[in-house]
Amino acid sequence: MDTTPSPEILTPTTGSESEEEDIVMSDVHLGCPPNFSGPYISRFTFSLPPVKAEAISKQQLVTLDGDGDLVITRRSRQCKDTYVVRVQHSITSTIPSVGLQVWRAELALADFVLHKMVTSSEFDGIVAIELGAGTGLVGILLARVAKTVFLTDNGDEVLDNCATNVCLNSELFHSQALVCVRELDWKGSWPPNLVENSASLKRHAWTSAEVEEIQRASLIVAADVIYSDDLTDAFFNTLERLMAHRPEKVAYLALEKRYNFTVDDLNVIANGYSHFRTYLHDGDCDDDNGRSRPWRCFVGECIDLTQIPQYLREYDRGDDVEIWQIKLMYSSRLKMASTSSYCNT
Repeated sequence: MDTTPSPEILTPTTGSESEEEDIVMSDVHLGCPPNFSGPYISRFTFSLPPVKAEAISKQQLVTLDGDGDLVITRRSRQCKDTYVVRVQHSITSTIPSVGLQVWRAELALADFVLHKMVTSSEFDGIVAIELGAGTGLVGILLARVAKTVFLTDNGDEVLDNCATNVCLNSELFHSQALVCVRELDWKGSWPPNLVENSASLKRHAWTSAEVEEIQRASLIVAADVIYSDDLTDAFFNTLERLMAHRPEKVAYLALEKRYNFTVDDLNVIANGYSHFRTYLHDGDCDDDNGRSRPWRCFVGECIDLTQIPQYLREYDRGDDVEIWQIKLMYSSRLKMASTSSYCNT
């Protein structure tokens, strides 16, 4: 990560945070000037294998001349497989505004997304949602191949900063990509509040067409959203609302285990992580005795990060970051009942 103060720094912070609120700092920003005021732009470099880099770039490099003949503009070999993503962020923040910072799990999830893009076409042309997008890094990378990406979070300050990052990196998107920064309060109503015309347009508000589009998403990603139990509850509530709609969706959640000493346990434990794990089942929605659990449940599988190369150079992944694949599954008895009803009609 480039730790030189950037000339592209935008509007400074107002310093309106309450002195009583806890101030936190991501390990990712340890190289940044500690007393720097205002948003800061860091540059993260990522590298792709040359063959895949060439394939991703074709849409931007191929044009037609006046006679309709193919014209290919070739880039120099040394620029073919290395890219820079610029991320505006705060160096410190209050806990309610942690979306203004870049966190370690966000970078690990970016590596995972890049690896999927390098090794498969799974994300090509899809509709994707990032929950708790924060700086928007993961969604920005997805826009290299996805059809539509919704970057969602809560609060104008975080959303405005995310929108700035979209503008800073628009040259990385493929030519047909649509990237929308939208407000989504996990504790609010569903569907979110809508606007239908520019006269009533609220920043980062949804249109009815966008709500229909988000229901067609096949991919949901989120990073570093597990740090308080009530927020975890709200996250899974939102995840269930989204995943209940067809087509079938898969979610990838990246998190960092955060350990604290508790008097009750007289031990150092990761309470937030433990609460998160209570939402996940292994394999299906039935217990070992065949008794049905709730009619649908979340099934999780932990990704082996040793198999995911580090494409982003400027961070240390560490040992406490995990990425989980999450699907919404239905109990086998419900599936059998649905099949029987269908066959008897």
